[in-house]
Amino acid sequence: MNAPIPVIKTDNLTKRFNDLTAVDGLNLTVAEGELFGLIGPDGAGKTTTMRMLTAIMDPTAGEASVMGRHTVTDAEAIKEEIGYMSQRFGLYPDLTVMENIHFYADIYGVPKKGLAEKIDGLLAFSNLTPFKKRHAGKLSGGMKQKLGLACALVHTPRVLFLDEPTNGVDPVSRRDFWRILYQLLKEGVTIFVTTAYLDEADRCHRVGLIHKGKLLACDTPDNLRTLMKGAILEVRTGDLRKSARLLREGLPGVTVGLFGDRIHVVTDDPVKGERQVADLLQRAGIAITGIRQIEPSLEDVFVSVLSGEKG
Repeated sequence: MNAPIPVIKTDNLTKRFNDLTAVDGLNLTVAEGELFGLIGPDGAGKTTTMRMLTAIMDPTAGEASVMGRHTVTDAEAIKEEIGYMSQRFGLYPDLTVMENIHFYADIYGVPKKGLAEKIDGLLAFSNLTPFKKRHAGKLSGGMKQKLGLACALVHTPRVLFLDEPTNGVDPVSRRDFWRILYQLLKEGVTIFVTTAYLDEADRCHRVGLIHKGKLLACDTPDNLRTLMKGAILEVRTGDLRKSARLLREGLPGVTVGLFGDRIHVVTDDPVKGERQVADLLQRAGIAITGIRQIEPSLEDVFVSVLSGEKG
């Protein structure tokens, strides 16, 4: 029995801009009905990758296919069958929510028959029904993102590409947006999403970690955590910045990072590491409110993998 053809496939996909290699020999596959996240910092190559996959930009070398169609030779056919929401999705601020959706329905050539019911469904789906007469320019950031998603879905695409859809959106709207994506998965839509928020990677079935155009690792979030070198100690003190500085100075070769209101210390020996951290901080007169070993976050994993590459 033949294996199913991946919905998205790249083969040494590469894009250069003069001397800059934005995407460097990318190889990945995405299965039907999968939620795949391409994760990395700004400038990692996420948007360039997505532009090539959505047939907006041709690669310098290598190739890619979406739904079995070549992104260069079958570009127009791909554009008709996918939904794409760029970082700056083209909403028209002077048009209402309804007018924006109708505009995109016309662009995609959606038949008039059944369109009203489809739009009603999209409005309910994205919780925009109470705002359908509001101008897009008067919507909050989170509501604009939901409207952009509704516009990208109006022609019922099989594959949805979302480029940093929650960038700059408040935490509640981010959670709402992901809830909507899970609903789409239940309907069989394949979703390819990029994000700089590493905490969002846990919401994906599989994740690709990309940095400077290179794919460093690609697996499920749980499997990626096994790549972590060493254990993580979470340290809480009354003076985080001073504590982090002291730990970096006093523990050479040990990775020390600030994560919100706590410090993460990577150590090969958590028992010895905890003793060293406590001794250093206590000698400096810094009050310690807690030290404990924790499961690594994907941000910890990314930093660890990255340091391994540099090494």
